[in-house]
Amino acid sequence: MMDKQLLDSFARLGLPMFVAPGEALDANATLAGAVRAKEMRVWEGFPVLLANAAEDFRFSFEQVEAQLSENALQLLFRRLVLVSLAVYALYDLSFPWTVKVEKELSAERKTQLAAWKKSLRNDRPFGWAGVEFDPRRLREMFELYFEQTAEKGRRKREKLQEYSLEYALSQVFSPKQKELFKKRLDGLPMTKTEQEYYSRTVKKKVVALANDDLHTLARKLLEQ
Repeated sequence: MMDKQLLDSFARLGLPMFVAPGEALDANATLAGAVRAKEMRVWEGFPVLLANAAEDFRFSFEQVEAQLSENALQLLFRRLVLVSLAVYALYDLSFPWTVKVEKELSAERKTQLAAWKKSLRNDRPFGWAGVEFDPRRLREMFELYFEQTAEKGRRKREKLQEYSLEYALSQVFSPKQKELFKKRLDGLPMTKTEQEYYSRTVKKKVVALANDDLHTLARKLLEQ
């Protein structure tokens, strides 16, 4: 049974079945915990954990191994790294650290990695004594990570666009004018006074902003 702190750490490194806390994260300890967990669903998500650890945190292979005192656990960690490299290859992913790791592999490990890459491509289970990885489950886990990453990026872009629009509106309209602009845009009802003010002041600015020639000239000035 894994403790809650370890499960939370898995979540913060990208495994979607756990809920992440707001506490500081030790990526090396999390990866060591994943090795010791001896649960296939965690090992199937190890490529996600490793990719996030290497990209976003002060990750060190040596520090992970230092937290795995038994030789058997260190060997297991190296095997899970090989599984991760095979998964990355399936999606044509390459990171500076993966290139370095692959160059430093022994001839035996390179042969093993090549065999696992082939098994993944051909949808054949692979692993070692007592452990078997299902290519379909590995793909599903990693693709879910991709989907979540893409969604996070989309939300970030939308928020930046929203901030950019708010800033632009604030440069043209006063707070009250901006409020009426949004009301009109959303089709919300306005009082008679608001309608008169909109027609007298806000609408003129909207018409000017919609002028193609003015837009072209503004772009030209920005490019100078």
